[in-house]
Amino acid sequence: MRVNYQKIYYLILLCFLGQLFGYGQIVDLTSEHPYKKVFVETDNFGASYLDTLEQNYNKVKVDTVKFSMLNDLAYYWHTRNLNKALIFTKIGLDCTVESDSLWHGRFQITQGAILLRMEKLDSAQTVLELARTKVDQSDLAFLNTQLGYVYERKSQLDKAADFALKSIELGQEHNDTKAIAMGYSDLSNLFWKQGKYESGLEYGLRSLELFEVWGFTDLDYDFTLYVTGNNYLALSNYEQARKYYEQSIIIGERYGFYNNLSDVYISLVDLYTYLGEFENANEAGKNAVKYAELLENNFMIMRSWLAMAKMQNKQGNYLEAIDGLNKSIRIATEDFGDAYYLGDAYKELGNAYAGENEYKKAYKAFAKYDSLKSEVFTAEADQRISQLRTEFDVAKKENTIALQEIQIKKQQTRQHLIIIITFLLLLLLVLAYKAISNNVKKNKLLQSKNAEKEFLLKEIHHRVKNNLEIVSSLLSLQASLITDPKILHAMEQSQHRVHSMGMIHQKLYLGEKLATIEMKDYFKNLSDYIIHSFGKYNRITVNIEMKELELDVDMAIPIGLIVNELITNSLKYAFPDNRKGNIILSLTKKQDLLLLEVGDDGIGMYHNSLKSGTGFGTHLVDLLVKQLDGKMELLTNLGTTVHIQFQNIKAA
Repeated sequence: MRVNYQKIYYLILLCFLGQLFGYGQIVDLTSEHPYKKVFVETDNFGASYLDTLEQNYNKVKVDTVKFSMLNDLAYYWHTRNLNKALIFTKIGLDCTVESDSLWHGRFQITQGAILLRMEKLDSAQTVLELARTKVDQSDLAFLNTQLGYVYERKSQLDKAADFALKSIELGQEHNDTKAIAMGYSDLSNLFWKQGKYESGLEYGLRSLELFEVWGFTDLDYDFTLYVTGNNYLALSNYEQARKYYEQSIIIGERYGFYNNLSDVYISLVDLYTYLGEFENANEAGKNAVKYAELLENNFMIMRSWLAMAKMQNKQGNYLEAIDGLNKSIRIATEDFGDAYYLGDAYKELGNAYAGENEYKKAYKAFAKYDSLKSEVFTAEADQRISQLRTEFDVAKKENTIALQEIQIKKQQTRQHLIIIITFLLLLLLVLAYKAISNNVKKNKLLQSKNAEKEFLLKEIHHRVKNNLEIVSSLLSLQASLITDPKILHAMEQSQHRVHSMGMIHQKLYLGEKLATIEMKDYFKNLSDYIIHSFGKYNRITVNIEMKELELDVDMAIPIGLIVNELITNSLKYAFPDNRKGNIILSLTKKQDLLLLEVGDDGIGMYHNSLKSGTGFGTHLVDLLVKQLDGKMELLTNLGTTVHIQFQNIKAA
C-alpha cells in the first residue's frame, strides 16, 4: 500500500513538472504526425487543450487524424459540458455516417457515454449496441465499460459486473493495460456500492497499479483515485481517503474534469461530516454543486444536494435537510434510473422527518427507500458480486503461487549470480593483490633509485663546493705572492666571488631540497662572510629585510654574485675614514617579478672615487642583470641604493 501511494504521488509530481516547464505541443500542423493523441501519446498539456483541438481539428488534411481529434474533443468535453460534447459528437457522426463506418462506430461510443450521463440510459444502451458491429476488437473493451456504466446506473449491478469482466478479458487478450485497469476500477466501484469495501479497496489499488504501468494520468485514473478514496472512507480510514481525494482534485483541476471534481467534492462533504468539520463540508458542497451545474448534469446536481442534506441531518438541521432532499428528489424525476442514490435520498428524508417527529412522512420515505433498495441489492446481484469475490480470491491465490514460483526462480538466479560474482571478485582480488605487489616492488625500486640519485646529486654539489674551495685556496695562495696592490685586490675579489658560489652548493648538499635555495639565510651567510673578509664587522651592520624566499639554483647564483659585488662596493666606498653605517638588503617577489634592493647610508656616489663604478665589479653586475633580463636603477639620496627588477621565470 505504501509503495502504491508513493507511485501515485510521483505521477502527480510529474504532472506539475510538465506544467512548470511548459506544456507539450499536442498539435503541429507542419509535422507528418500533426496530432499527439491526448492521454495516449502525451498528457503534458493544460486545461486549454480542448480549445487547441477545437481550433485545429478542421485544419488537418488526413481524415483519420481529423476524426481522432474530433472524437477526443467530443469525449473530453463531456467532462465539462454535456450539451457541448453532444454538439461535437453530432459533427463527427455526420462526417462519418457514409464515409467511414469504423469512425462512425467510435463516435457512437462517445455518444453513448454522453447520453448515459444525461440520464438517457435506454438511448445510450441502443447506440452502444449499434456501435458494437462497426468498431474494431481493440475498441470493444471501452464500449463494454460504457455499457457497464449504463447497467450500473440502472441498478443492475450483476450485469454491470459482467461487462467489467469482459473488459478485463479483452484487455488481457489484446495486451491493453488500460482496459484491464478500467475493468478493475469498475469492479472496485461495484463492490463499494454493494458494501464490500475491503474487496473494493483491493480492486481499486490493483487498478491504480496498472494505470501507473500504463503511464498517463487521464480521466479514468482520476476516477479510480476517487473510487479508492470512497472505499477508504467507508472503512473509516479518513486520512487515506483525504489523500486520494486531494490527488484526484489535482488532476481534475489541471485538465478540467468537472464530473470527477463534482464526484470528489460530494465525497468530501461526507468525509468532513464524519470528522465534524461542518464548515469544510459546507464549502465542499458548494464546489460539488458548482461543478455539477457547469457540467449541466442533473445526476451530479441531485447527488450534491443529497450530500449536503446528509450533513444537515448530522447537525440536526432537519428542516434544511428536508428542503435539500426534496430538491434532490425533484431533480431526479421519476425516470431517474439510478435507484441506488435515489434510495439513499429517501433514506435520509426518512431520517429528517423522524428528526422533526413527522413519523407518517418518515414511514412513507422509508418505504420508498426499501422499495428502491430491493431493486439494487437483488439476490442475483449479491450472488454475482460474491462470485466475483471468490474468483478474485482464487486469482489472488494463483497469483501468489505464481509469484512464489517466480521468486524461487529469481532466488536461484540470484544465487547463481552471487556465485559468479563471488568467483569474479576473488579473481579480481587475486589480480589486485598481484598488481599491488608489483606496484609495491616498483615503488620500492623507484624509491631506491630516487635515493641513489639524490645521494649522487648531493655528492655532485659537495664536489662542486670542494672544487670551488680549491679554486678559492689557489687564488689565496697566488695572492700571497703578489705585491702589486691592484692585482692583489682583484685576486681577493675573485676569491669572494668563488666563495659566494661555493656557499650555494654547500647549502644544496646540506639541505633537504636539491633544486632550490632559501635566499634570506643565504644572504645572511654571504654578508657575514664579506663583512668579516673586510674586517668591518664592528662598524658595519647588514640588515636583511625580507621574508623567506626560495629560488631556483640558476637564479640564485647570479643574484648571489650581484649581491656580493654591491655589498663589496658599499664596504669599499660608502664608509671612508672608519665611519660606521648600515647596509640594507632585500629580495621580494611580486607576481611575476623579483625586486632586489641593496642600499647603504654612506657618503653617496657623488663623493666616491672616480674609480667607483668603473671597474670589473660594476661591469660584472651589468652583465648579470642583462643575463637575467632585468632593469637596474641607481638612487643617491642619503646614501646609495641600487634597485634591480627582473622576471621571475626560474623562481621556485
